[in-house]
Amino acid sequence: MLKDWFNNIKKKSLKQRFLLVLGILFFLIYLVLGLMIMFWKKLPLDMEPKYRYAFGILLIVYSGIRFLRLLNSNSE
Repeated sequence: MLKDWFNNIKKKSLKQRFLLVLGILFFLIYLVLGLMIMFWKKLPLDMEPKYRYAFGILLIVYSGIRFLRLLNSNSE
């Protein structure tokens, strides 16, 4: 499975590979941002803890959706 995925990446054009790397980068940014909002207490956001956790979970879910879309677009 992983070997097929790498072969599929090698078949892509330079522009498609760049967009793939950019998609992975933004997936990681949203994931880390969600975790930072949830667990970094000294982050300068004036929010109640329940709203911080809700916003962090929302960002993590959004990063998961982006990752699934990235995988689905890569399989084509």
